[in-house]
Amino acid sequence: MLVTGFPAEAFGTNCYVVAPAPGEQCLIVDPGVGVLDDLAEVLAEHRLQPAAVLLTHGHLDHTFSVAPVCGARGITAYVHPGDREMLADPQKGLSVSLDQLFGGRVPYAEPEKVAELTDGATLSLAGLEVTVDHAPGHTGGSVLFRLPGAGSRWETDQVCLSGDVLFAGSIGRTDLPGGSTETMLTSLRDKILPLADDTVVLPGHGPETTIGRERAGNPYLRDLSAS
Repeated sequence: MLVTGFPAEAFGTNCYVVAPAPGEQCLIVDPGVGVLDDLAEVLAEHRLQPAAVLLTHGHLDHTFSVAPVCGARGITAYVHPGDREMLADPQKGLSVSLDQLFGGRVPYAEPEKVAELTDGATLSLAGLEVTVDHAPGHTGGSVLFRLPGAGSRWETDQVCLSGDVLFAGSIGRTDLPGGSTETMLTSLRDKILPLADDTVVLPGHGPETTIGRERAGNPYLRDLSAS
């Protein structure tokens, strides 16, 4: 399995590309601000054909380029219904105005094809089996995407694309519209802590980590485990 990623031009948002192997179809996860050129290079380098876009949640720094990525290829964007409205109106997920963030008109559009994710569903896309876990707290529609890790560069049983639920050493903020600290702690307890220690975590921002590393060193998980 091929998994590669790179940071967007703004906010340090990680965009990931996942495929069964080079020369195959692929999935694009969280195409943020200014990713089009880097994404084109990754697709060309590995001879990949996008089959769908997966969104871990609806915040603009993760969805900014979803319309051009999907529109250029006629593919579908997948998002949880809890964050569906942010694809049409990204202001709903922000505590400041778009003008304040970008200094003027934002060239953003909703993708034409959108499908909604459900908790516990398994998506069969691009030759991959992707399990969806609804993990609200950062936003109402935040999800995790889990894939078998066998054959990847980590040779682990599982890879988890965690969006802004879990970071290396921290968790996503809960003070934006739709966020909830109580709900986040429930998601961490019910969706993150049960994962195996060797699960590789690819977060929405920052470096990769593992569940075992976070269980031992992440203060939020450590406190939950202790309680």
